Amino acid sequence: MRDHIAGTRAPMHVVGAGGLGKEVLDALFAAGWKTDEIVLVDDRLRAEEVHGVPVRRPDQANSGSYVVAVGDPAVRRMLAERMSLRGLTPSAVVHPRATLAHDVVPVEGCVILANAFVSTGVAMGPHSQVHYNATIGHDTLLREYVTVLPGANIAGSVLLDQAVTVGSNACVLQGLHVRATSFVGAGAVVTRDQPAGVTVVGVPARQHRPD
Repeated sequence: MRDHIAGTRAPMHVVGAGGLGKEVLDALFAAGWKTDEIVLVDDRLRAEEVHGVPVRRPDQANSGSYVVAVGDPAVRRMLAERMSLRGLTPSAVVHPRATLAHDVVPVEGCVILANAFVSTGVAMGPHSQVHYNATIGHDTLLREYVTVLPGANIAGSVLLDQAVTVGSNACVLQGLHVRATSFVGAGAVVTRDQPAGVTVVGVPARQHRPD
């Protein structure tokens, strides 16, 4: 499955040494990458290595490819820009147990984890993420920096604008449009188009306004 990873064999820089970083390491190991071909990059060095992979500071990343293993879209964008400015090339990581339709092309910086299903006609923007057990229906468009968290279901012909996050086990129904930077809470069911910059929760999903 190494042909799913658009970059050189080494070094692959996984930016973010937290939980998602470890999950991306799992995907790389499953795809045949070795510990000496990977570097974890993190501002806060909590350990010298994770699962045998060395942890380095961002200013030590000087060449090779990278993927940002951070869930928050705004932080992911900042880190991606930082790595690109250092001359590194964004790369896709797809777990071998993810299922992709024949016409789905993992683009630069995207992450697709184990047991995710991405159907025919789906287009994914740069640095988008589809986490464990999430499903993306036919002809859906995920723009850049979209995050679909574990177990979420995106029905067919949905448009998720840039930096949208869909929470764990949430559902976005057929043909809907969720506009930029909106957040769909865990377990929510989106039954209508959503404006930009809102948080929606519940069944059916309604805008959440903090007290």
